[in-house]
Amino acid sequence: MQYHKFQILAINPGSTSTKIGLFENIKPVFIKKIKHSADELRRFEHINDQYEYRKDAIIRELENIDFPLSNINIIMARGGLVKPIASGIYEVNEAMLHDLRNGVMGEHASNLGGLIAADIAKLCVGAKAYIADPVVVDELQEVARISGHPLFKNSSIFHALNQKAIARRHANSINRTYEDINLIIAHLGGGISVGAHCRGKVIDVNNALDGDGPFSPERSGSLPAKQLMELCFRGDYQKEDVEKIIVGEGGYTGYFGTNDAYEIEKNADSGDMQCRLIQEAMAYQVAKSIGSMAAVLKGEVEAILLTGGIANDLHICNYVRSMVNFIAPVIAYPGEDELSALAQNGLMLMKGTLQPLAYE
Repeated sequence: MQYHKFQILAINPGSTSTKIGLFENIKPVFIKKIKHSADELRRFEHINDQYEYRKDAIIRELENIDFPLSNINIIMARGGLVKPIASGIYEVNEAMLHDLRNGVMGEHASNLGGLIAADIAKLCVGAKAYIADPVVVDELQEVARISGHPLFKNSSIFHALNQKAIARRHANSINRTYEDINLIIAHLGGGISVGAHCRGKVIDVNNALDGDGPFSPERSGSLPAKQLMELCFRGDYQKEDVEKIIVGEGGYTGYFGTNDAYEIEKNADSGDMQCRLIQEAMAYQVAKSIGSMAAVLKGEVEAILLTGGIANDLHICNYVRSMVNFIAPVIAYPGEDELSALAQNGLMLMKGTLQPLAYE
């Protein structure tokens, strides 16, 4: 059987950087994190205004390594805040570009992925642009959408790309399929999402983008509702101030003035008891969320997986493990290699293992 070598370009825009990866199938050939300074980004009024600037930076990097755009077979981009959609791979079409440009679900750096990929695809020969498992993947069971008041509803916004990739990786490691097992996956990063994966679908998960669930290095998590209400009406906080308290200046940032989880870890290991307390409080809340997802899955859990950058912290992993290993084995998959996850999705598409879905 002939072995095909597909050239895959993966693009992952973040708030202050753009990560790109060239893959031959799933073998990384070139990985680059393009950093964007605050001064550079300050020139742009809106995040979407940055896409030409970031696209040009990507093209320059490819030119620097003398990689012809004509060699690219497929472009995979991190999905942004499009309308809620099912898990899968979606070709970037006009409907998606419209929604990304207009921020139908809000402004976020990930919105730039599809915009940039579509533009670069025009410069290639026969290559198309796709997104995979964007943060708005919505597979919630209906009962999970009910908030407790008709003016509010629970939404599915989480680290879908990494959670799905880790789920498939774990399933493969035990010679099972993702669609055949139940998992609880906690992504521990700047934001934290804890999802109940029931036979290939995330039927319940906290809205990590808006700060729901456990607190994290940058988010306050689910705050006491009445105290938050009273703060909003005190008169000394504007809407923008409250938004920053909830997302951006909460969690570690609120307690210590930094979102650097590694710095907090080092301080705790050096004897800073306040750092240790807050660190363990975060782990405690993660474990509580895992427990609630175990109830969602009615106790039928193959494994609990910890992923994201903070899963490198052994103390946090062990703290969570000590609370929830009675439910199922706790296994750490540290880091969040979203470029590789994009490449894996691209390869499955090129081989015909997965078929693209239509965004409408």
